Amino acid sequence: MLSLLTLGFLYGIAHAFEADHLAAVSALVTGRSDRKAIIKRGALWGLGHTITLLLVGGTVLALNSAIPARIATELEMAVGVMLVGLGGHVLYRLRRDRLHFHRHSHGDGVEHLHLHSHRSDSKPHRAAQHRHTHPDPTAWRALIVGVMHGLAGSAALVLVTAATLQSPLAGIGYIALFGLGSILGMAGISTLIAVPMAYCARYLTRANLALQLAIGALTIAIGAHTIQHAASLLIS
Repeated sequence: MLSLLTLGFLYGIAHAFEADHLAAVSALVTGRSDRKAIIKRGALWGLGHTITLLLVGGTVLALNSAIPARIATELEMAVGVMLVGLGGHVLYRLRRDRLHFHRHSHGDGVEHLHLHSHRSDSKPHRAAQHRHTHPDPTAWRALIVGVMHGLAGSAALVLVTAATLQSPLAGIGYIALFGLGSILGMAGISTLIAVPMAYCARYLTRANLALQLAIGALTIAIGAHTIQHAASLLIS
């Protein structure tokens, strides 16, 4: 039992490295150079993913039932649509906003670089405009994306494995450890993403914009492939 629960934790870490997960989180963190904010979004994705698995998985285990294959496939298609939307939003934002980087400070005197848009400015730019705080309400988008990912693709296999355990409580434990692994895995991946993003933001503005363009296009491509795969399963 202990070895199986450990396997669930390790599988959760590996699960975070799937292509659609990487694409989603990469699209969510584009345009940011703050490493803490990038890692936070990755962890929120993992948390949303875990919440869905625990809620739905607990219900499935308690009722001793299974998720119909057609519903699982439809959820996978929904994730594909979401990925296309995320990638499209990245490209749209690059075209819409006149993006550039500024060094500015907060009230505590700490300075950092900030990707900033002057899309709607009607007056000449002034450096003083960059002395402001940065609420991040869009970070919750990562939580929502994680929730959407919770039952799509290979995540459904977690529930199948959990259902084979000796008791519902053990199954919940397996799901919880899988979820913890996915949170840590995605936080680690976000750390790796944050390094080139922060470096490009600080020294290579054009490279940063090119990186965002590549992430947006790749996210759309993975989303389109996911939709095509799900559609083929529904038709067959």
